[in-house]
Amino acid sequence: MNISQILNLKPPAAWQFMQENPDAVLIDVRTTCEHLFVGHPVGSILIPWKDGLPMQPHPDFAGAVKEVVPDPSTPILFLCRSGHRSMEAAKTMAAEGYETLVNIDEGFEGPLDENKHRSTLGGWRFHDLPWEQN
Repeated sequence: MNISQILNLKPPAAWQFMQENPDAVLIDVRTTCEHLFVGHPVGSILIPWKDGLPMQPHPDFAGAVKEVVPDPSTPILFLCRSGHRSMEAAKTMAAEGYETLVNIDEGFEGPLDENKHRSTLGGWRFHDLPWEQN
């Protein structure tokens, strides 16, 4: 698989994809703090792309994903704050031979608006999809 084969879906289309593919796994690649305190999609699995202070790359991101999703034919959706880290994660798993990968464009919080606020123009929360906070 190459990057052109990674689906890039807005949150509502990603939610629809999950409904049509009940075996799909949603992986949140944001930091632990983002996942816990900003909120996360219900049922998502946290595997940070980078974490900690200072931010450090996950030492074995692909291995951690393989533990959760051992079958490369299982669809995986990746979500971050806005869609950048999740695309990097999808590219990594494409290189590992995973077949059906989805980057959730806009991520959980979406792009910044003119006031530099998120969740006002797009993102999982903006589209009122199922989410929770710790």
